[in-house]
Amino acid sequence: MTIDRDAALGATPRTREISWTERDVILYHLGVGAGTHPLDPQDLAWCYEKQLAVLPTFAVVAGQGVSSGARGAPSMALPGIDVPLASLLHAGQRLDVHAPIPASGTARIESRVAEVWDKAKAAVVVLEDHAHGEDGPLWTSRSQIWMRGEGGFGGPAGPGSTDEIPEREPDAVVETPTAPGQAALYRLSGDLNPLHIDPAFAAAVGFDRPILHGLATYGIVCRGVVEDIAEGKAARVRSWSVRFAGPVIPGETLRTAVWRDGDGLTLRTSIAGDPDRIVLDRCRMELS
Repeated sequence: MTIDRDAALGATPRTREISWTERDVILYHLGVGAGTHPLDPQDLAWCYEKQLAVLPTFAVVAGQGVSSGARGAPSMALPGIDVPLASLLHAGQRLDVHAPIPASGTARIESRVAEVWDKAKAAVVVLEDHAHGEDGPLWTSRSQIWMRGEGGFGGPAGPGSTDEIPEREPDAVVETPTAPGQAALYRLSGDLNPLHIDPAFAAAVGFDRPILHGLATYGIVCRGVVEDIAEGKAARVRSWSVRFAGPVIPGETLRTAVWRDGDGLTLRTSIAGDPDRIVLDRCRMELS
């Protein structure tokens, strides 16, 4: 397969129109673990259209749900990039929120390849989406896609980074359970990658069983932090960035250590009861 960095970076940005409804938002919230405490006003706010709040992480699936017409497994069909699905791994995610996301609406998405890095044994492609609503910018999303076996094409290695956390006990710990069927429910928001549902496909790419979507973990942790740290106010989240450091098996409980720094939070997520299994690191959230 091939990667042509110049062609990827020089391609004209793609533009598309998307729309979403309250149903799409509620389904997404169920996919990231809401709806298990129906008498809790905070949990109800994620699931009831009468008072529907919107997690900012809904942005990463907006307009992609099954009801919107999305079908089949995701692919990497981009100018200058021709790689097999089995080589792809979502390595990191950043979301910058420019305005509260409405419970239903439309947006224009401008997408481009922002960077292509050569990691010798792999390539990393950074995909950037800018969303504009009727009243102005809504969000910017940057996804890092790790492509195993696709390095060595002669591009730059990209910036290095480390997971720097304060040398003190965390200021808070947020635990968020996942359900055994979490991946089956989350995929209805649009990510139909068989890695998260098909045992044979998961085994073929090196996993004992299907794993939870990285973006599901991303949303689950965001929801837990909003509820426990941000007083349940989703609109306080201004940015949320992570590296996906390890897989989550549906049914496991996530344990997120939180260090405060003014309106900023440094976080690290592991599996409860197994602190050596880090699943999200290099995590930063900015609150308003």
